[in-house]
Amino acid sequence: MPYSFKPLPRILTLLGVVAVTTLCSFAAQAQNKGDDALLEMAQAFRKNDRTRLSTLLPQARGHVLEPLAAYWELRPRLDTASPSEIRQFLSAYAGTYYEDRLRNDWLLQLGKRRDWANFTAEYPHFRMRDDREVRCYALVTEAIHSKAHVADEAKRIWYSLREAEDGCTYVAEHLHSGRQIHGIDLWRKARIAMDANRPAPAKAAVEIEAPRLSEQVALIHADPAKYLDKRIIAITRNRKELAVLALIRLAASDPDKAANLLEHHWGILLSAEERNWTWAVIGKQAAQKLQDNASSYFAHVRRDGDLNDDLLGWKVRAALRMGQWKQVLSATQAMSAEARKDAAWTYWRARALLATAGQDEAAKQEAQGLLRSIASVRGFYEQLALEELGQSISVPERPAALTAPEKGAAQTNPGLQRALYAIGIGLRAEGNREWNYSTNLHTPGGMNDRELLAAAELACQRQVWDRCISTSERTKDVIDFEQRFPMPLREIVVRRAGEVQLDPAYVYGLIRQESRFIMDARSHVGASGLMQVMPATAKWTAKKIGMTGFTPEQITDKEVNVAIGTGYLKLVLKDFEGSMPLAAAAYNAGPSRPRNWRNGPVLEAAIWAENVPFQETRDYVKKVLSNTTNYAAILTRQPQSLKSRLGQIGPRNSHLPEVNNDLP
Repeated sequence: MPYSFKPLPRILTLLGVVAVTTLCSFAAQAQNKGDDALLEMAQAFRKNDRTRLSTLLPQARGHVLEPLAAYWELRPRLDTASPSEIRQFLSAYAGTYYEDRLRNDWLLQLGKRRDWANFTAEYPHFRMRDDREVRCYALVTEAIHSKAHVADEAKRIWYSLREAEDGCTYVAEHLHSGRQIHGIDLWRKARIAMDANRPAPAKAAVEIEAPRLSEQVALIHADPAKYLDKRIIAITRNRKELAVLALIRLAASDPDKAANLLEHHWGILLSAEERNWTWAVIGKQAAQKLQDNASSYFAHVRRDGDLNDDLLGWKVRAALRMGQWKQVLSATQAMSAEARKDAAWTYWRARALLATAGQDEAAKQEAQGLLRSIASVRGFYEQLALEELGQSISVPERPAALTAPEKGAAQTNPGLQRALYAIGIGLRAEGNREWNYSTNLHTPGGMNDRELLAAAELACQRQVWDRCISTSERTKDVIDFEQRFPMPLREIVVRRAGEVQLDPAYVYGLIRQESRFIMDARSHVGASGLMQVMPATAKWTAKKIGMTGFTPEQITDKEVNVAIGTGYLKLVLKDFEGSMPLAAAAYNAGPSRPRNWRNGPVLEAAIWAENVPFQETRDYVKKVLSNTTNYAAILTRQPQSLKSRLGQIGPRNSHLPEVNNDLP
């Protein structure tokens, strides 16, 4: 039956009344004096128009968002503002997000200036403590004043950064001069950066250890094969490390060629640690290309303790793909204590113990203990652990109803009110940041579980669904499924899903991951609306499903967006023979990639998903399927199975019809 877009009937349900009331409330707020000035200041701030910001600021005085306006006016001239003016701002807006935001910015400037006296005085007042570069500057002051041994924390932060930020590079340099950080630490940073295709931080690390060789980093990045072909007479330690960087860079495009060079030439010249790391990077690159020989490259690693958690994670993935449970066991054992707490590696370690235990009752008990430590309905591996223990996924009992004082505290929280106001007038990013700050446990007034539930309920009532979900997800000891898995537009979603014979739980699971129910969501690549449909895909799908009169601007209409999104999802699901994991991957990354990713051995879908090369798509598939299982539990009020939705994944059945190559 062809689709024809029609306006919704003018019948207001209770939900509709709430929606209209909320919109009217925000519309009324938008008429308040100063709103227009705030919106204009937002544009001026993005353009760094200092003059316009100063001109507009008086119009925002007394406005609920005055702290934001004052921040916008001061931030672009922070480098020339006097300390007294900065401290006057911090005093005037004490306790707000923007007090701490400006302090964060000021601490960065003080660190760049090496003004350790003012930095040391101001840092104890910094509440967010979420800026890694600021923390690196703080480590410098700790090392200078208290002679504290901060190398381990400094390396952990520095290794995690993708860019060559001043603070962590400086602390590495300072600690290296004090012999708390050594040459191997610097070269490891360079290796990690080269593996991530980040030559600038690799060069910055090499400059500390071997400044005369740092210019070689850019040449190696541009043409690693040329460097490896050179006849190097003096094979010094630093020259060998440059060869490691070249092999790492070459492995990104041709892991087999890099392996051949390592095995037949460079291997005998490198140290055992250098060989282990390089073989692991080659294995990682082969694993990301889903090559069957990835695990054989990892087999050359003689000591897992020489690897970092990222390389060990890829060793686990390659071993899972080939059914090598002993390797899964050894790799997870070598991970850091922090990584071993990750639900993914906890689950796969437990599975490896069960697969290799034989008659070893102690190993079986350890596996059961690991599974029990993560088993819950909270996420993908937590749900799999539940099922491994013989339990199903059900809706948890709702926590006790919120009391009037608990609700009242959320409704009168100044930070939450500013956040909702900002979101209501179109300043979503600014509102989100203030909301997150106001609910963060690391700030004064940070929230416990009951307070988080109250804040989440406030966001739900205002239909700010992304803040509702993210806030409710942060509770530790209680779970409110009604908050975590809301179902806006239920009539539309269930009806449209039914028309194309899709499980509405699957549709909701996907929408929750795509847009968090932000009606006007728009991605950086141009996808729009609840189901994040690309313009070209929308046009193609509208034609396929017989939607007459479709125009591109209609894609932001809720009814149209859901109709096209569900129509496209159904076509993708059919193309992948009903496999929810494959269809989710195709929805996120396009159909051509998962068509290639499915080639190879027949795998449990959980193992297949863990081996998806793109981190974004890997996480997306897991979250969509986990969401789907929880939504199914809510919709049916019956116990559910994630494993049954996952199934197995392998090459396409040759007896089935050809793939739809026209599918965008």
